[in-house]
Amino acid sequence: MTSLVPVPLIGKTTLPVLFSDEVLQRFLHAAAIEYAFITPEEPRPCFAVLLGTFAEDALIVSDLAFGRNARVTDPSAREEFATTIVPKFGSAYENSVRAWWLDPVDLLRITREADARGLDVLGSVHLHPDWHRLGPECERGRPLSERPTPMDAYVFRGTGWPLNVVCYLERQHGEFYYSLAAWNGDCESLPLRVGMVTA
Repeated sequence: MTSLVPVPLIGKTTLPVLFSDEVLQRFLHAAAIEYAFITPEEPRPCFAVLLGTFAEDALIVSDLAFGRNARVTDPSAREEFATTIVPKFGSAYENSVRAWWLDPVDLLRITREADARGLDVLGSVHLHPDWHRLGPECERGRPLSERPTPMDAYVFRGTGWPLNVVCYLERQHGEFYYSLAAWNGDCESLPLRVGMVTA
């Protein structure tokens, strides 16, 4: 890898995040497609791996990569959900569409391709839709936002990635609106700046 500085200890970075607008637009496009298929029974997650570089003064997000959700196909994922996640975070996670488990084969491919391009795997970005509006009646009192849920915090600590971005997306008055927040592996907020398109 071609990091400009040593990779920070797991979850310990406090560096600000500089996020490419083009990368953000690619994620928002994918998230909006998934959002269109959300039903009260099917939350439809959207997740991507963030790629870029560790500079001396920032985490620079310059690309992303999508992978398959192995939530129901990977034996480790099935076991983790059955023995730990559902007992700890509730029966909502019995829904096989809820939550994301990146296919390990895809993660290996993404890591190798990033390395070949001189990029680091910085972390992930995932969608929080306005599930309190779209989901079943029992979700009405639990609004999502760009803040991590307890399940997110568990995953952030488990992956050890220094950067975890949550993208909240809602549709109101015929338009999409979003907010973003960045978190380190300890669920501490990181400053987040989105690049400006100059043409």
